[in-house]
Amino acid sequence: MNFPGTGAGAGGISGDDPNVKAMNNFMENCFAKGAMSGVMGFGMGGLFGMFMASMSYDTPFHTATPGGPQTPVSSLPMKQQLRVGLKDMGQRSYSTARSFGKVGALFTGIECGIEGLRAKNDLTNGVAAGCVTGGILARNAGPQAAAGGCIAFAAFSAAIDAYMRSPGDE
Repeated sequence: MNFPGTGAGAGGISGDDPNVKAMNNFMENCFAKGAMSGVMGFGMGGLFGMFMASMSYDTPFHTATPGGPQTPVSSLPMKQQLRVGLKDMGQRSYSTARSFGKVGALFTGIECGIEGLRAKNDLTNGVAAGCVTGGILARNAGPQAAAGGCIAFAAFSAAIDAYMRSPGDE
């Protein structure tokens, strides 16, 4: 089959078109990669947070104010039950989205920077970026937590990167 724009002598955009080159240069920019990863992480985190919030109603009680009396949600009118549920879902979704976006932007930007400095694309970049990202994310909890975050994030990054680089069953 021959689809339009494919095959020998096909029309379309050549590789040396200035717009294609500009787009490729933009996509290779570490800042752009980090920003795109942050936006995609925010979106994915929002969906994940919404799903997890919808699954977390394991207690039938609702606390209107911190430290206030607990009221069973089922005893509230339906409109208020929906309001409570949707408000909680929105807050959790936004919180998870921010976290995923921050992790995505940090890790991708740092990994891209390390890759540019080393001029190599290997497992070491991901491990080093994981260590730096884990340390940055846990910095407010103290040096031991930062070291633990570094080790944990580096190990997770190494495991995921090794799996993604492994040859597939084809």
